[in-house]
Amino acid sequence: MTSSLIPTLAGRYYTDPELFAREQELIFEGMWFCVARGSDVGTPGAFRTVRVGRESVLVTRDSDGVARAFLNVCRHRGAQLCAEESGSVKRTFKCMYHAWAYGLDGKLVAAPNLVKMPDVDRVEYGLRRVHVREWLGYVWVCLAETPPSFSDDVMGACAERLGDLESIERYRLPELEVGRRIRYDVRANWKLIIENFMECYHCSTIHPELVHVLPEFAGGYAAQYYVGHGAEFGRDVEGFTVDGSPGVATIGTLAAEQDRRYYAITIKPQVFVNLVPDHVIFHRMFPVAVDRTIVECDWLFRPDVVASGADLSRSVELFDRVNRQDFEACERCQPSMSSRAYAQGGVLVPSEHHIGAFHRWVTDRLHPIRDK
Repeated sequence: MTSSLIPTLAGRYYTDPELFAREQELIFEGMWFCVARGSDVGTPGAFRTVRVGRESVLVTRDSDGVARAFLNVCRHRGAQLCAEESGSVKRTFKCMYHAWAYGLDGKLVAAPNLVKMPDVDRVEYGLRRVHVREWLGYVWVCLAETPPSFSDDVMGACAERLGDLESIERYRLPELEVGRRIRYDVRANWKLIIENFMECYHCSTIHPELVHVLPEFAGGYAAQYYVGHGAEFGRDVEGFTVDGSPGVATIGTLAAEQDRRYYAITIKPQVFVNLVPDHVIFHRMFPVAVDRTIVECDWLFRPDVVASGADLSRSVELFDRVNRQDFEACERCQPSMSSRAYAQGGVLVPSEHHIGAFHRWVTDRLHPIRDK
């Protein structure tokens, strides 16, 4: 008789620093990585510094309003160009060490005695550029010399989940505004967080508020389980809020079948998107160590809702509770990943089969490292 249980990754995939280093190189530095909301660098010279794999990346906007990204390294002697997480400059980024200065387009524009050094090419010794795309109102970068297809890997993940791209475009994400942002410091491996987000076998155990709003989650099947399926609100639920009370003004461009529905999307390697009728919840993960992950979560609402000063607390509280419940569960798992009891891994039940596909994706990316 064939077992319906599926083996998981072995415990070392969550604890081995060498494996984590390969993930940084082959996954986070080789794929499209979402680094910032476009409004975080909304004006020329505004910047954020973000860790992508092993690199610090400087994200900014040039004088033409185009998003740019560079490795955050002075080309002279390698000093970190910007030490702050965010800020703004007028026209140039100046290194504090020897005052080499770079324009918003990355070109070297000034340095002490530069005119006496004709062999210092201002383009060749400009900042190292990183590939950039803007989509859904966010800035995405890729450190690979030749990036993979953005259409296939990022847009394709949304189309595969929802059935088409038009379904997510109706939420008008580029036009929404951040009503609340919460940053979580999670003492767990990034894969534990993705696995948790992808399944709902745990929902009835640790998410009472979520199951009240989305009763079908009590059955253990996540909204990501079926292409195009959105979990329906309970009969007595009026909005996606912590107590099921009405939310705020809905996004007016949704299709009728998207009303009173929740959709969840995983965009590998580090983005979760949650869609409900009146707002969008957008998670970005930043793996900083084999056992530590920073998660930045934005709650996005219609601009007029944010400008009105409407009370967003009940909408924010629902998924803030879900996040904290999930992250506590992940932190409960992390210490056991090094236990001899988990050396060969655990098992997945049938409703978690798509996690098995995620595990195969991870091992394929890390090839030829595989469990034997």
